[in-house]
Amino acid sequence: MKNVQRNVLLNPGPATTTDSVKWAQVVPDICPREKEFGDLMEFCATEITRFVGDPEHYATVLFGGSGTATVEAILSSVIPEEGKILIIDNGAYGKRMCQITAVYKINTVVFKSSSIQALDMAALEEVLNNGEGLTHLAMIHHETTTGLLNDITAVGKLCAQYKLSFIVDSMSGFAAIPVDMKAMNIDYLAASSNKNIQGMAGIGFAICAKTALENIKSIAPRNLYLNLYAQYVYFEKTHQTRFTPPVQTFYALKQAIVETKAETIEKRFERYSRSWETLLEGVGALGLEYLVDKEHHSRIITSIIEPNTAKYDFDEMHDFFFEKGFTIYPGKINNYNTFRISNIGQIDHTDITAFLEVLKTYLVEIDYL
Repeated sequence: MKNVQRNVLLNPGPATTTDSVKWAQVVPDICPREKEFGDLMEFCATEITRFVGDPEHYATVLFGGSGTATVEAILSSVIPEEGKILIIDNGAYGKRMCQITAVYKINTVVFKSSSIQALDMAALEEVLNNGEGLTHLAMIHHETTTGLLNDITAVGKLCAQYKLSFIVDSMSGFAAIPVDMKAMNIDYLAASSNKNIQGMAGIGFAICAKTALENIKSIAPRNLYLNLYAQYVYFEKTHQTRFTPPVQTFYALKQAIVETKAETIEKRFERYSRSWETLLEGVGALGLEYLVDKEHHSRIITSIIEPNTAKYDFDEMHDFFFEKGFTIYPGKINNYNTFRISNIGQIDHTDITAFLEVLKTYLVEIDYL
């Protein structure tokens, strides 16, 4: 297997992948309607489910598309005409959920919260207590804009108490931060192939409680391609998706699943955590600050306040790093001037140490140090 040039992606996905995942895509051409390919997709669906739940009670519904496509599939498919959803908006991706329900004209209550501080559970419960007609609650697991880790366990308990169907977007949490859908009372969990599972971009998946799926079969479809129940039933009967899947990307996903199982999610999170600890120690030594307190941090993505110097320019810093094999990402928070560093993918603390050396060089060049 020939080595592929390695770039260290410090953006929050797609992530740096192993050569074995990259080369898994180089396969003989195959029609995706062949049994062999159906078996491959069935393997992917079952093993993805096993990461967070028992396949006897949960099922993974696969879509060709980004993570947002999967979130849209869930939100547009599971809320009946008379339903009403509460969405926790504490960052760009909670806001995106609100945009989706607005497009579909779904009755929505928005609970706004800080993007860098923990949820106020008492305030949330007060809204739920007064939320007449609420049927669903949706939230982000890990807010990718800041690195804030939301307490889905606590919110899941509230959903059980108030008999709400619980939807979680775990796009940048799945396959790194351990999740137990049953224990956390999650009915629908959205994730994708290109972040912590360390595959290639192009496949989104909704992991769903089978009882919840059966409860939505009578809901009139709001769209065709993204209809969750139709996709689920068709796959259960045929081991095929209704429309053409991204074939080679599925081979990469299978290899990524094999490698995730070998490492284990717990060990992967330990590796990510060590990289995060190295990052925080390093940026602190360089006089930079980060936004989210350690207590509520995901240990996956860190929003760092930009250096306060006239010579600083994010685009110039990005290009400085890119030429040296590192990709960094701009901030995405209106109230703060930040850039983001992610430590997901097939990297470790030694890559973060190398990044910090380049960062130090750059900060010297702009007279920050």
